[in-house]
Amino acid sequence: MHQQSIDRREYNITAYTENQVGLLNRIAIIFSRRKINIESLNTSPSEVEGIHRFNIVVVETEEVVRKIARQIEKQVEILKVYFNPNEDVIWQEMALYKVPTDVIAERALVERLLREHGARAVVIRKDYTVFETTGHREETDKLLTVLQPYGLIEFVRSARIAIIKNSQGFHHQLREFERTEPSHEVSENDYLNSRDKVFTM
Repeated sequence: MHQQSIDRREYNITAYTENQVGLLNRIAIIFSRRKINIESLNTSPSEVEGIHRFNIVVVETEEVVRKIARQIEKQVEILKVYFNPNEDVIWQEMALYKVPTDVIAERALVERLLREHGARAVVIRKDYTVFETTGHREETDKLLTVLQPYGLIEFVRSARIAIIKNSQGFHHQLREFERTEPSHEVSENDYLNSRDKVFTM
């Protein structure tokens, strides 16, 4: 049990799908049945028109994540599923901070702290100012901690968006699909079947 806890780390599960309707609920059930918490979930268009991309972040062992990825890939609408640890993806999260405008105006220290953390103003009103910053979670958390003593009114952070480093894009994967005959068998992520080799799309 102790060793399994040590092996748990963040993984990014990427799923490509043609249809989102009802899929999110079924994906959530896969995680809830295993009592696994979803740390972050984002869905967006992909580089291929008509195909959407899910990015799901979980903290688990590689073995558990592999099993989850296989289950997700068995869903009818899913075209392909990949999973990667953080070091194999480029990722960012956006955060918004609402602070009293008079505090910003009266305290040069606060303005300097915001600049140091790469924050930029997106809305300035008489009663409040909204700042935006983008980065890794520890970076957005750091600015949150810095602003707490200065009357932080609201804070919100987006889900993670991620690009796979060792990837040729889904256009390439579709061309591979077109070169093969349709099959009734589940097409699994190459990485799911190999512990030692990082996949290429």
